[in-house]
Amino acid sequence: MSYPAHVKAILVLGLPLVGGHLAQMGIGLTDTIMVGWYGAEALATVTLASTLFMTVFLAGSGFAWAVMPMVAKYVAEEDEQQVRRATRMGLWLSALYCAAIFPLLWWSDPVLRALGQAPQIAAEAQVYLRFLVFGLLPALVTMTLKSYLAALEKTQVVFWVTAIAVPFNAAANYALIFGNFGFPELGIKGAAIASLSTHVFSAVVTAGYIIGFVPQHALFQRLWKSDWDMFGTVFRLGWPIGLTTLSEVGLFAASAIMMGWLGTIPLAAHGIALQLASVMFMLHLGLSNAATVRAGNAFGRQDWTHMARGGAMALALSVGVALATIILFIALPEPLIVIFLDPGDPARAAIIETGIVLLAVAAVFQLVDGAQVVALGLLRGVQDTRVPMWIAAVSYWVLGLPAAYLLGFTFGLGGAGVWGGLVVGLAAAAVLLNHRFWRRILPGFSRLAAPGPTA
Repeated sequence: MSYPAHVKAILVLGLPLVGGHLAQMGIGLTDTIMVGWYGAEALATVTLASTLFMTVFLAGSGFAWAVMPMVAKYVAEEDEQQVRRATRMGLWLSALYCAAIFPLLWWSDPVLRALGQAPQIAAEAQVYLRFLVFGLLPALVTMTLKSYLAALEKTQVVFWVTAIAVPFNAAANYALIFGNFGFPELGIKGAAIASLSTHVFSAVVTAGYIIGFVPQHALFQRLWKSDWDMFGTVFRLGWPIGLTTLSEVGLFAASAIMMGWLGTIPLAAHGIALQLASVMFMLHLGLSNAATVRAGNAFGRQDWTHMARGGAMALALSVGVALATIILFIALPEPLIVIFLDPGDPARAAIIETGIVLLAVAAVFQLVDGAQVVALGLLRGVQDTRVPMWIAAVSYWVLGLPAAYLLGFTFGLGGAGVWGGLVVGLAAAAVLLNHRFWRRILPGFSRLAAPGPTA
């Protein structure tokens, strides 16, 4: 394929995935905006609780992510039995993870207090999480099934399922947070119940589509039947992906903890800036997913030239997205921030002032954030997960987190310094992960990959 043909193929596959990720972020944005209208303290509480939930959720998503390159490879090999086996065991592992992590979310108050959070905010965050903990399983089931559909290149379905969930979540928030449509005013409890309902709704709709329109794999027939060989394969590929994701998400979660040390205003501003940065990150993540599917197909065919060309175009598209985001965050920070705030909130001006600084730093890390996630997607396509896991751990926790503390507290730069540490960690990951992929793709890749998937 020519380079323009690769660009077209990536966009055809990736744009619905981008749309799906943006729709998923739309759910989080709806929560943040509506809770922000409810009050600054409620926003700080939900920011903290959501950060913990998303950390746990994304750490457990490794098994769901593992389904994508495996199914893509099996599709290229025309092995439908393996497609079914891999997806089912991804569901099994997701369910077992939820059972193991349940106590952490249920008894989150002492954990958050131990991390230095204010007792009132920690207690309210636990109230929120005791509702949302029941949404973890349907959320991971949905992600596993979406990975399966994406690997089948049914990416438009992934988009529409998520897009339908956005207005559902908005209506539920409007009813339950503020007490509209005859419902009681529940505040942050209402936000948690709305999120839980949305996760269940998404899982039911996704499963319903697969049952009705993708019957050939019979995913849900005899789902209880064990398949320990494939269970082990998905586990070995998935747990490093989960820990890799945890390393990055944990860095952002730790930054939220540090912002909490600075006070309610910085934490609320952090929540807004992080939501905006995360929206733009979804564009890169969609390109990364498309790169994973295409690299997985090329891996199944042992077509290294195709993989190298596709990888180069995925990175080029990510750079374009990053440049557009930099312009947006530098040119229009205040109009973006005020979307999340009640005009009558007395803390509004202070949150805007802090948020503008954080968005300027977020603009700095757009290029490296996109480069690292696309490289991760390409590496997952060739089922190379363990070395990237160690790269992520070193980049985010050995370099990024200490830099955040030093810049934010030792050098007194506050929130801007904490976010500066994020730049350091993401830049290190971008350089090391891209070196890993292109060292394998260029001379000698076919020799290295010939024995089979690497761990």
